[in-house]
Amino acid sequence: LCCCEYVDRRGQRNHLAACCCDCEDLDEGCERWLTCRSLPPGALGRIADTVADRVRVPWFAGAVKINVSLVPPLVLLPVFLHVAALHFLLGLVILTSLPVVVLWYYYLTHRRKERTLFFLSLGLFSLGYMYYVFLQEVVPRGHVGYSQVVALTCGLILMLAALSRAKTDPGYLPIPASREKSLHQGLPGKGVRGSSNGLHASGAASGRAVNGEAQGYSRMSAEEPEGVKKDWCARCQLVRPARAGHCRLCGRCVRRLDHHCVWINSCVGERNHQAFILALSFFMLTSVYGITLTLHTICRGRTPFVALFYCPGAYSDYSSALSFTCVWYCAIVTAGMGYILLIQLLNISYNVTEREARLALRDNTGRRLLGGLVIDTGQYNRGFLCNWGHFLSLGSSSPQRSAEDIV
Repeated sequence: LCCCEYVDRRGQRNHLAACCCDCEDLDEGCERWLTCRSLPPGALGRIADTVADRVRVPWFAGAVKINVSLVPPLVLLPVFLHVAALHFLLGLVILTSLPVVVLWYYYLTHRRKERTLFFLSLGLFSLGYMYYVFLQEVVPRGHVGYSQVVALTCGLILMLAALSRAKTDPGYLPIPASREKSLHQGLPGKGVRGSSNGLHASGAASGRAVNGEAQGYSRMSAEEPEGVKKDWCARCQLVRPARAGHCRLCGRCVRRLDHHCVWINSCVGERNHQAFILALSFFMLTSVYGITLTLHTICRGRTPFVALFYCPGAYSDYSSALSFTCVWYCAIVTAGMGYILLIQLLNISYNVTEREARLALRDNTGRRLLGGLVIDTGQYNRGFLCNWGHFLSLGSSSPQRSAEDIV
């Protein structure tokens, strides 16, 4: 393949120059739109698949496919912020509609059970673009010192390092050897639905694969068959330990599953929960510090909270207007992330995960506390200090020695 050629999803050789050619579904859709007729079922999905397959860039060994969800934040965010800086009313409309559009897209992908890089790319590009605007528009005014720029940069680097750690393995349970064998043979589930002896063998095999995790599962399957049914994951074909759960987006079972976070495009579980909280904390500190420095520069003589709502000279020139618009965008994002961090800290204080809180609400087995901000299941709550001590020790002890995994 040359740099502009690729093999499409149908296995045929194609060229970048033909990206707008030979798309029968798109031609039919345009024809029906011009004649005011409805599209046939599944036409939009086929058009979207074709467009996603043809969005590529030239590369050495052939054109490389680009994830379509990465493009909108890179293109639309700077455009919207620059348009919002033209007038106060435009800024009000755009900054009000942006959260609505993001929430709509979240519920759309959540309902379809789809993984997307949109939120991760939006978060990372927002950080980079806000930092660029700060260096280009705020620092040259001379009211921000060198040490303050270094402090803001260090906070950003620490946040990215914690985010990188949060995107590692959240604590996936090992796939049983019987499932791997059935996948290779094309017969899923054949060697697992037999007697408890078969379960014992698969659990022991998977346990030997990763730190002997499944040794406890095999004892459970041999001694308490009723307990196996409660903790059995039909999709992963393994017996889960206490507090583990199956993520329908990742398709894997995770130890002490909290939730699937779209902002990191990964699950939050036993191994990365601490890094996730650390990344949120660094983001909050860095964002609030950057907002404070910017407001002190463009709205001098006013406290940051007052300047956020009343800054008469913000739209006197385009540079100030763009900085003020970015401040409001950061404030909206910071408020959303602050709410997520607050819920996480409360859940840790009561030793409950997001998954357990949702299940408790569904089964009406939990207590609503602090105005409904936290759901106390009472199952693992051992007091504030013990709960935080347990959280800080996640991943440091051997899984089979954990008291919460003993059934």
